[in-house]
Amino acid sequence: MPDSILSLAFPVEDIAVLTISDPNKSVNVLSKHVLDDFERVFDQLADRKDLAGLILYSDKPGNFIAGADIREFVVNIDQTPEEVIQVCRHGQELFARLSKFPFVTVAAIAGICVGGGMEVAVWCDRRVMARDRKTSFAFPEVKLGIYPGWGGTARTPRIVGLSNAIELATGGEPIDAEAALAMGLAQVAPPDRLMDAAMEMVRSEQKSQQYLQDRKRWSAPLDISDTELQFLAATASAYIQGETKGHYPAPLAALEVMVGAARVDVETACKMEAEGFPGVFGTPVNRALMNVFFLRDNNKKQKGVEGVTPREIKSATVLGAGTMGQGIAAANVKRGIPVALGDLSPAAVGRGVQGILSEVSFDKKTRGPNAEKAFNYIPLVNGTVSDQELAGSDIVIEAIYENADAKRELFARFESQLADHAILCSNTSTIPITDLAQGLKRPEQFCGLHFFNPVRRMPLVEVIRGEKTSDETISTAVAYTMAIGKSPIVVNDGPGFLVNRVLLPYMNEALLLLEEGVSMKAVDRAATAFGMPMGPITLYDTVGLDVALHAGGVMQRAFPDRALGSKVLTEMVEANRLGKKNGRGFCDYGEGKHKDRGQPSPEVAALLKKLSRGSGEHSPEQLTDRLFLPTLLEATRLIEDGIVSDVRDVDLGLIYGIGFPPFKGGLFFWADTLGAKAIVERLKPYEELGKRYEPTSMLLEFAKSGRKFYDTNQ
Repeated sequence: MPDSILSLAFPVEDIAVLTISDPNKSVNVLSKHVLDDFERVFDQLADRKDLAGLILYSDKPGNFIAGADIREFVVNIDQTPEEVIQVCRHGQELFARLSKFPFVTVAAIAGICVGGGMEVAVWCDRRVMARDRKTSFAFPEVKLGIYPGWGGTARTPRIVGLSNAIELATGGEPIDAEAALAMGLAQVAPPDRLMDAAMEMVRSEQKSQQYLQDRKRWSAPLDISDTELQFLAATASAYIQGETKGHYPAPLAALEVMVGAARVDVETACKMEAEGFPGVFGTPVNRALMNVFFLRDNNKKQKGVEGVTPREIKSATVLGAGTMGQGIAAANVKRGIPVALGDLSPAAVGRGVQGILSEVSFDKKTRGPNAEKAFNYIPLVNGTVSDQELAGSDIVIEAIYENADAKRELFARFESQLADHAILCSNTSTIPITDLAQGLKRPEQFCGLHFFNPVRRMPLVEVIRGEKTSDETISTAVAYTMAIGKSPIVVNDGPGFLVNRVLLPYMNEALLLLEEGVSMKAVDRAATAFGMPMGPITLYDTVGLDVALHAGGVMQRAFPDRALGSKVLTEMVEANRLGKKNGRGFCDYGEGKHKDRGQPSPEVAALLKKLSRGSGEHSPEQLTDRLFLPTLLEATRLIEDGIVSDVRDVDLGLIYGIGFPPFKGGLFFWADTLGAKAIVERLKPYEELGKRYEPTSMLLEFAKSGRKFYDTNQ
């Protein structure tokens, strides 16, 4: 039996403090043995009429309780509905005891309090939160394809109102202490006075007995009229469906449970919550989203090359003050790393510095720059055209335009000026790192760091190993990437690396479908119906058609047997239709607030009609196959070629890099739901289209053996 993570103390005679702290984990989680510990402690306290109060507290920095143990969800994923209901009821009944003790119960919260941890907190009579940026409440269960199942949907509406509770339980986003205070969920206190505030709260409630009145009120049906309830249900349902596009059932299930339980007492509401839980637990979406959770969790734990200690990065340089350079530099500044930004002219550098400060000083509440934040960040940014100043950092990242000769010229100029320990990196998206390393005197201290645009929103960074890149360089690059808040995936060198190599077949197929007479709208609709955040045609306009043409050329030269060229892209670029950046792409774009709103273009319609060589008669299912089967085949070739060794890296890379739908769990996870044998059969109608639809050795092997892709590299 694992050691208890709970300890009970009595700092004063009539107040108990239950401290939650798991010495073996970075966060506290509610595993089965922890629930057993709670039951044991609650039994000890059940009849203590001599106590004035119980305070729940965690001494683990930055963490109260980080929810239930997700690994136990996996173990129990195939339970019967009756067993699932019983697990919910056990948790509800256990933590409901906090609302029934013969003394007041207070949750003193510093750090993250989410999921089951938040349910523990809402079952307490009172909550007090530390007023700092690390402390937050959240019900993130919907992001795992489920909803709160230990009383969260029943208890929370009775404390903060149904509208607030619906937002918390169906949105899954965290709220800070000030927001919790505003909605009546918690009081707030300075971090160094948290325990004092909890003690004072116990004394206040001991005197006023208000908590007993609240217990009665929070156990009763909600005071809401039928008209209000129907209006709230309708508006919330419409909003949720607009946000989820029908791909994520859990938010609507949570809404249904909460609305349905509004007019009953809290005990009945808990039963309704438990009885609805099997409808979401263990579903394909739940399984897929739990897989994504583990992909992300494992990525956070990586350490580069096993056994190789990274060098510490205390300063960074970014060469290139354009959009990408500004984004990379801002990521450093946000994490307190001094950055030097360089470009060809003082004017370009000045624009770059302004862009960095605008980003890092952005205030979410006012939706604009915060002068005080900008002032604090200014000392971390050095905009300069001095090679000496730019070469003085621990890491130098090139972020200029995608031209191999220009990049090599820049490397030759700076390499000799770098400190002996410094590493040099390229933000190239397609050019092989080994090619760029030609002529370097220290190729072992050179690697790729491929960020994705916009850097502030995209978590992925591909850390690319060239033929001569050292293990220390890779470990340092991985540690640095994580230090600036990004998610690195280490890949071996090759055209397109991981994401672009797998993305380009998808993008290229969209153009070939246009040449076959399929409408742009039908192509995009097939992709978004599958779950992609935008269709490939819209994506072309977003990234720039000239950029896509260049990247496609790299892939065509590398893989001429399957990366077929398309006249569409060439003619669009020749007509100066470059996408949103110049207002003319596959669609025409306006200015100002309408700059991203595309309108049909007669010029493009005429061009596509000229190039069309087919009727465009494809079913939605055929369009899905045409877009995603070549993508999957290229991903298997990526594994076969040793670019990455684990299918999980491919899945996380595509989720983070191109927005592959999380509710499908990842490209290979989705393939496993179909089965390799079924995929081979689905490819047969497309064999006449050529090499890009030919089953790979890896796919055929898995089809023959019946194994899943996820059976490898566990």
